[in-house]
Amino acid sequence: MASMKRPRLFAVEALPNYQLKMTFINGDTLIVDKREAVFSKPGLTPLRDPAVFAKARLIPGEGWAVEWTDFDIQIGADTLWLEAMQQAAPDEDTRIFLAWRIRHGLSLADAARALGMTPRTISAYGTGARPVPRYIALACKGWEAEHS
Repeated sequence: MASMKRPRLFAVEALPNYQLKMTFINGDTLIVDKREAVFSKPGLTPLRDPAVFAKARLIPGEGWAVEWTDFDIQIGADTLWLEAMQQAAPDEDTRIFLAWRIRHGLSLADAARALGMTPRTISAYGTGARPVPRYIALACKGWEAEHS
């Protein structure tokens, strides 16, 4: 995966079964499955209609979010990128780590503070440049238990 300072979209295409095919400004293409979120999050209820979901688009000239203008629904490019990475993760520890960041909306800096690490290390775990050690996955679960 080529480097990006912050995930920004070049193009988005709604696919069948509540999937989004996303092309980022660095040329990377990822697919994210939004079915679970569409059917579990009340704010996304309108997207359950496949015809509505198919109207996903980018704000012209931007690329920071995918939107459904008829329902004032937007999902940030950084959130979608993180979800796609989590869904494509090669191992359970990476999925645990990325799911933890998604659930709690943690930025690189916030996740680094929570785990006592540098943002650079958190970024390396998130992009797959470094494998997520088991103890980090367990630390995420422990942090979550303390903050619930």
